[in-house]
Amino acid sequence: MNQTPDKKVALMIAMLAAFFVPFMGSSVNIALPAIGKDFAMDAVALSWVATSFLLTAAMFLLPFGRLADIYGRKLFFFLGIVTYTLASFVSAISPSGLILILSRGLQGMGGAMIFSTGIAILSSVFPSNERGKALGMTAAAVYLGLSFGPPLGGLLTHYLGWRFVFLIHVPLGLIIIILILSKLKGEWADAKGESFDLLGSLTYCISLTALVYGLSLLPDNIGITIALIGLIGLFGFIVWEYNSPSPLLDVRIFQTSTVFAFSNLSTLVHYSATFAVGFLISLYLQYIKLYTPQIAGMILMVQPVVMALVSPFAGRLSDRIEPRIVASIGMAMTVIGLSVFSFISRDMMLSLIILNLTILGLGFALFSSPNTNAVMSSVDKKYFGVASATLGTMRLTGQMLSMGITTLIFSVKIGRVQITEEYYQQFLVSSRMAFLIFSILCFLGILASMARGKIR
Repeated sequence: MNQTPDKKVALMIAMLAAFFVPFMGSSVNIALPAIGKDFAMDAVALSWVATSFLLTAAMFLLPFGRLADIYGRKLFFFLGIVTYTLASFVSAISPSGLILILSRGLQGMGGAMIFSTGIAILSSVFPSNERGKALGMTAAAVYLGLSFGPPLGGLLTHYLGWRFVFLIHVPLGLIIIILILSKLKGEWADAKGESFDLLGSLTYCISLTALVYGLSLLPDNIGITIALIGLIGLFGFIVWEYNSPSPLLDVRIFQTSTVFAFSNLSTLVHYSATFAVGFLISLYLQYIKLYTPQIAGMILMVQPVVMALVSPFAGRLSDRIEPRIVASIGMAMTVIGLSVFSFISRDMMLSLIILNLTILGLGFALFSSPNTNAVMSSVDKKYFGVASATLGTMRLTGQMLSMGITTLIFSVKIGRVQITEEYYQQFLVSSRMAFLIFSILCFLGILASMARGKIR
């Protein structure tokens, strides 16, 4: 890959930011039992420590992606890092579970600015024949963050307390801020001068919030009502965007590009089926297997390490072979891994857990960067910000659905109680049910992945 200094700088900063956010997410998973004990949070409330981040990130991805296309991707990337760093500090000093959940929501806003601009900046800097490798290296950084998160989060939680899991991200954020200000030159605003769809943005944010909050209240009738209001609002958003002269999301892209439409659908399905794996296995290892946080973190490290090692290869492969082929093979491997975990039990061998995490890591790596390459290669450069934001929205919406499915199962099978020994069997039943649903979802995702067609 022929890299100019600008390319090298952009790639380095994008990789650091790509490491930064998932590092937080995976380390927080390990700290959840300690957080739950400290604040006396039940299983459902504990899931909101993860879900609040995902909700606000998904809410603001599209608006921030569009604003970045208009006013500058570097500007919003910088604001995202600043917001995320500030929210990390607030999370570290949170006096209650509610404040922690709210500060995680603020992190999600920062994450939305980072997610909607990082890939778009790389896509602006790198030509199409080099983009797959650059995206693969960025994906590797994501998975390195996921890799280091569990063991380091476990060590910090065990020896210093869960608050240091958040506190350690403050100096990391400051380093990235300094690099952006001193090294990242230029600005990218390919839609400069165009209008921003404020009404569409408000409709989207409110509707998505209603949908997710409603799902968290199921099976109560009020939950069904709020979720339906959210769905109706999202349908109204799509109709509005279709007829808007300056849409937040140009939905016609989904009509004109089969690759774009089905690649995004594949992303939604894949993350719906996989995101809760780290959450469930972290709880399983600490509650059922009685491992310490640092040991559980070392075990969970297996999956992202494999993802980090394989992702650059998968990205380069998608520059040579049709991305849909590589991505679909990855989804098939993920189905195998999820199916094995649908039989999880008290006496499941540790070797089988590690082997299965390896399979999931390989499947995830083969899917992720080729799928991203397919999305970004299917649109004109003026839509890079929106395309990146759309992809990120599908990813985060999928992650929310994954946690939503898990939270719903917990609500029905366990109830609003802390997970103690008397509820371990209900936890196992809930986990098996979740993994079975995820297996079926991911199998259906293979069909969407193969249906996307060719990009070259």
